Amino acid sequence: MRRFSRVILISVAVISVALLVSCGDTDAPAATASIEITARAGPTCPVETDPPSPECAARPVDTAMIVITDPQGNEVGRGTTGSDGRVIIDVPPGELIVVPQPVEGLLGTAATLAVTVADGQTLHVTADYDTGIR
Repeated sequence: MRRFSRVILISVAVISVALLVSCGDTDAPAATASIEITARAGPTCPVETDPPSPECAARPVDTAMIVITDPQGNEVGRGTTGSDGRVIIDVPPGELIVVPQPVEGLLGTAATLAVTVADGQTLHVTADYDTGIR
């Protein structure tokens, strides 16, 4: 009798797990694309030279919040850049808007970008912030 009870308990557990896995949110669009954003700030030197001096290159922007919306303004993703100024955000494919948020210590915000990302694609974009150095 004990062995029979143990088999029933194991069977119930397996069925419960299978039901939980199969009852996922079927209304949510699958994130099958991504956008890699590189946030950088410049200028970093008061005088630009031609050719540009490597020590005056734009610097990565750490902790920049990037929001991704659809054309109607519905948020579809968000992320924060790391110390290298980069973040990868999974998104549904289609027409999207990349909306960089203000960063303390930098002037204004980087420009909003309208992009189109294809299914399975990782799109690379740059968000340029202004340091205010002139």
